[in-house]
Amino acid sequence: MKHNKIRVLSGLLLASAISLCCASTAMAGGVALGATRVIFPLNASQTSLPITNGDKEKVFLIQTWVSTPDEKKTADFVVTPPIFVIQPQKENTIRIMYVGKKPLPTDRESLYYLSSKAIPSGKPEEGQNTLQIATQTTIKMFVRPGDLPTKSIDAPQTLRCKLDGGTLKVNNPSPYYVTLVNLTAGGKDLPNTMVAPKSEASIPLSGGVGGTIKFKTMNDYGSKTDEQTCSS
Repeated sequence: MKHNKIRVLSGLLLASAISLCCASTAMAGGVALGATRVIFPLNASQTSLPITNGDKEKVFLIQTWVSTPDEKKTADFVVTPPIFVIQPQKENTIRIMYVGKKPLPTDRESLYYLSSKAIPSGKPEEGQNTLQIATQTTIKMFVRPGDLPTKSIDAPQTLRCKLDGGTLKVNNPSPYYVTLVNLTAGGKDLPNTMVAPKSEASIPLSGGVGGTIKFKTMNDYGSKTDEQTCSS
């Protein structure tokens, strides 16, 4: 599972990574995306996302792109403007357009990732050693067909769980990606897991963990849902 994340880089050096689980915006270095996930309607020509610079002094150069789950930049989507300057305490809006030539599935969601890098502008004062830090935020982007037979809010209720030896298997028959958080088996914590539509995820268990499977999920707005029990 790939989590929404913030990377802090000096040049090409990854300095830290922070997972986002329940914020309504994704922020790094004072620059915030207007959501922690993007829902792109498959039948829409484009969607938009605000980017805000909350810093009172710094000007940032913003670079944004879309990648596949294996972290390769894709030409399926165009982000405009791909590069722009954002002034202190100002908001800009990017547009995301699908231009791919290969039709995407119409019976389930497709997964991409939207990344935005914020590079502070300005030259260091003469005689001073300074470190310019670039921050990168990456969030999930779900391409969603418009005529799916069920609603995304109902997808978690359709999950089915099975303990198979030292493995927990979670089956997702819905057409939506479902992100499990606060996942437990017999009261013991398990890693957050994203289950693809019409697929099954296998989660290794340690030390004979078993019992009731409970979880929360992340909704379309990046908030946690109520706790549920996963039936067999």
